[in-house]
Amino acid sequence: MTMWVFGYGSLLWNPGFEVAEQVVATLPGYARSFCMRSIHHRGTEDHPGLVLALDEEPSHACEGVALAVKAGQEAETLAYLRERELISSAYLERELSVDLIDGRRIEAVVYVINPDHVQYCGGLPLEEQAKIISNAVGGMGPNTEYLYNTAQHLTDIGLHDPDLEWLSQRVRALTS
Repeated sequence: MTMWVFGYGSLLWNPGFEVAEQVVATLPGYARSFCMRSIHHRGTEDHPGLVLALDEEPSHACEGVALAVKAGQEAETLAYLRERELISSAYLERELSVDLIDGRRIEAVVYVINPDHVQYCGGLPLEEQAKIISNAVGGMGPNTEYLYNTAQHLTDIGLHDPDLEWLSQRVRALTS
């Protein structure tokens, strides 16, 4: 049985594991937003950045990609993902149903936000998000790089996220 991972943020452009198949996919019941303060990868404890996470929202759906893990590398990939994504326990690991653009429905490993975690910051106005992202830098680099790469990759695969597109334009204006 194939192990699938749903990517909606940095996993889109930096999965960090060998991908056997990549398919545009939709995760029902969740909304992507910059609702997690990043104190490791894209910010620090003193100057947190923001990273994308999935908030449970029954009337929404998140478009991204389903990534099939190369056969025989499931355990290694899961260990890698847990080290990367569960660094501060703000994400919860779930196995959820995902709809592939080709009509298949699969079960995928998905990292969603824990709304009770101290790093959760859902509902920030877009302008406030832009100001935070434009100034934050963490262990994986500038927060702007994370935003630009994610927004560009979504565009490249034909997906439209109005909030990320607006944020990209606004952050570019703030940093120019």
